[in-house]
Amino acid sequence: MLPVKRRRFCFWKIDVNSQAENKKIVDVAAAVLQKPDGIFLLAQRPKDKIWAGYWEFPGGKVESGETPHHALVRELREELGIEVETAYPWIMRVFTYPHATVRLHFFRVTQWQGEPHPHEGQQFSWQPASAVKVGPMLPANAPVLRALSLPPLYAISNVQELGGGEFLRRLEVALNNGLHLVQLREKSMARNELRDLAQQMLPLLHAQGAKLLLNGDVELAREIGADGVQLTSMQLAELDERPAVEWCAASCHNAEELRRAEALGCDFVLLSPVLPTQSHPGAPVLGWEKFAALAAESSIPVYALGGLTHADVQAAWQHGAHGIALLRQAWLG
Repeated sequence: MLPVKRRRFCFWKIDVNSQAENKKIVDVAAAVLQKPDGIFLLAQRPKDKIWAGYWEFPGGKVESGETPHHALVRELREELGIEVETAYPWIMRVFTYPHATVRLHFFRVTQWQGEPHPHEGQQFSWQPASAVKVGPMLPANAPVLRALSLPPLYAISNVQELGGGEFLRRLEVALNNGLHLVQLREKSMARNELRDLAQQMLPLLHAQGAKLLLNGDVELAREIGADGVQLTSMQLAELDERPAVEWCAASCHNAEELRRAEALGCDFVLLSPVLPTQSHPGAPVLGWEKFAALAAESSIPVYALGGLTHADVQAAWQHGAHGIALLRQAWLG
């Protein structure tokens, strides 16, 4: 049996309790304003508002007749004095406060005109996801910081085709070029071989601040000090509790599996296949529109997987993905 630990899931999605069931859900657009180096803007709530002094992502209520994107553009113009040029849909979270239940539509805003300045008396602070120094965070916003530490590329190992030595060489090149998240997935490799390979990979990754997740094997991940595990869809269906690892991801193919991953407390998911793949020619695919519809309801980051290249990252962002996962394409060159 997989080692597990009990975990409350309130940090990602709060169930509406019986007392709050009759309260109307308030839709809110929230902006993760990011500069090219990854730092993002936080705002402190002014003294005349509820939860005064708490820090949050800028944004505001979606008015009648507005889409969340329209509300985002309007709120950032009114609140920060900027004009949004590029905003990607990201995650959606529902949170119940004592006074209201809110549905937060998060966008990552990467391009805008103007310099943000306070129009409502609030304080601003640019912060990196890895070392946020302001607080306290508004409860509905705090878990988003962990998600922001995830990189846009998730590379999946390809030792079977490349061979061990060549794969390790290409891994070093990729790490030097900024790769920060790798899944070791070698279904045909014996467990002792997998252990040996993982133990060779870990020093290389950790020296560059990168993370290693093992596919499916929670015990081995814990044994060798890997950073986490990638659950298969079968494991996702069978587990009652989140494995006791630092990072837990899951492989999903439909809405039911996405909801299951959220309920289990996974940190992020892979959603596939988006496009036709070399390994499964002729198999049904989601396509970008179906992918976008599924990702739009997710409260945790979603990576797009299947038939993609590095050139697809913009399309993935436009359709609500946190980033892309690559297998063969991750190790070119």
